[in-house]
Amino acid sequence: MFDPSTAVVALRLKDATSWWDGVNESPVWQDRIFHLLAALYGIVAVVALVQLVRIQLRVPEYGWTTQKVFHFLNFLVNGVRCLVFAFRRDVQKLNPEIIQHIVLDMPSLAFFTTYALLVLFWAEIYYQARAVSTDGLRPTFYTINGVVYAIQIILWLILWWKPIPVLIILSKMFFAGVSLFAALGFLLYGGRLFLMLQRFPVESKGRRKKLQEVGYVTTICFSCFLIRCIMMCFNAFEAAADLDVLDHPVLNFIYYLLVEILPSSLVLFILRKLPPKRGITQYHPIR
Repeated sequence: MFDPSTAVVALRLKDATSWWDGVNESPVWQDRIFHLLAALYGIVAVVALVQLVRIQLRVPEYGWTTQKVFHFLNFLVNGVRCLVFAFRRDVQKLNPEIIQHIVLDMPSLAFFTTYALLVLFWAEIYYQARAVSTDGLRPTFYTINGVVYAIQIILWLILWWKPIPVLIILSKMFFAGVSLFAALGFLLYGGRLFLMLQRFPVESKGRRKKLQEVGYVTTICFSCFLIRCIMMCFNAFEAAADLDVLDHPVLNFIYYLLVEILPSSLVLFILRKLPPKRGITQYHPIR
């Protein structure tokens, strides 16, 4: 028996698919979407830079604190992404092909470092509050980042020498693993700090604000790195989910909006409070 509602649904799905394919295959729409991404990244980069300048003017005597480095890295990552998407069509023409991978993937590694720094900051606060030594945290942070960058560089060099599909899949799966590691880091230390603040005996406005700040940032960052991990897995094995090509602009827009632009914007907004001018101990220079 013919069901008219089924035919209507099928027709709508066909129209949606035609629209999606039409946008993806249109050079005009490709340029519009990539330029929109460039504009959004540019706005986030400017916000991070303005906040960095405000912090520097507020506490110039403390040098390069964790907070300042975090905002500087945000400015750097979003600024580079802005340039990449502004010249996306030119990036696709770079030879050898490995240069394209480096230009597209390096900001992702820097994004990992930026938010791993936030995990480090929270871990230091957590262990200091429990009177536990934090001497090993920074060397561990540098070691983890060094290993991640070293493995990725080795994969790039092998791909440059012999660009076989298996290695491209391995490179994408490696970054999916790195993203999962970052998500678990936020869940572990963000969760610990949140529970510690929740058990704090003194009720105050500052405590409530810090509790909300940690809870929101933990949720946002855990979600964005988990989504990145899942998307990188699809990207590795499904050609329709490939993010490194020009003819998937809609997918690129959704992906980068969810895993970088929105999280960065929300975190910068939540952490917008300036440090006090005096009497603060956690804002020490990075050595």
